[in-house]
Amino acid sequence: MRKTTLTFVAAALAVAVAAAVSAGPEAQTPAAEPDQATPATEPEAPSAKKAPSAANSFNRLLKKPAAASNAPPAEDGVHDPANPGTELLQWPSEAFQDLPKTADGNRVDWVKALAEGLIAPRVDLADPEAEPFTMDLVIVREVKGSMPNVVYPHQQHTEWLDCTNCHDDIFVPQKGANQISMAAILLGQKCGVCHGKVAFPVSDCRRCHAQPKTEEQLRALAEESAWRGQPASQTAP
Repeated sequence: MRKTTLTFVAAALAVAVAAAVSAGPEAQTPAAEPDQATPATEPEAPSAKKAPSAANSFNRLLKKPAAASNAPPAEDGVHDPANPGTELLQWPSEAFQDLPKTADGNRVDWVKALAEGLIAPRVDLADPEAEPFTMDLVIVREVKGSMPNVVYPHQQHTEWLDCTNCHDDIFVPQKGANQISMAAILLGQKCGVCHGKVAFPVSDCRRCHAQPKTEEQLRALAEESAWRGQPASQTAP
């Protein structure tokens, strides 16, 4: 009986060694001693909180910020709080307190601040006397329905950006050559390359859709509506 038992154990050991060798070096790692074994953890209970939508995940200004607006440098999630130099930085709330306010981003209306002469950003890092090339050209883009038309002012954009920032990679400077839609903008294309990232978000509709339709245009839209003049029983609920 003892001989049979030893033979069985030897055979089982041989099979285990062969399996370990064929499985590779990772399988040959010895098991931890009982007193060194990692204690078993209970599986985490599923969270009742609904997972956030992936929609507009690219658009950081449409998401809830990780830190409070204009938080101290040590608390803004950008600077290293362990670095002694972080404490020497001026707090944004102090630096921005005299600038015009807005509800977006870091709560500063930078275009208005520039127009009022409160800031003077340098155009060229190497030449402090360089002047920006600005263009006072306003483009009105008609949109369908009763939504106000889009007003695009080149002046405010060229005060901050060079023409090559947009042309020709983002916009072709030719009438009718650019297919622009809210879907594309929300996907980070066209206007969405900047707006919602380093400029005000597209959730502030009236800042772009700024030219209301005329009374004649609205009347024509009403007359073209499919439900106009139909009996009440045929109209949509």
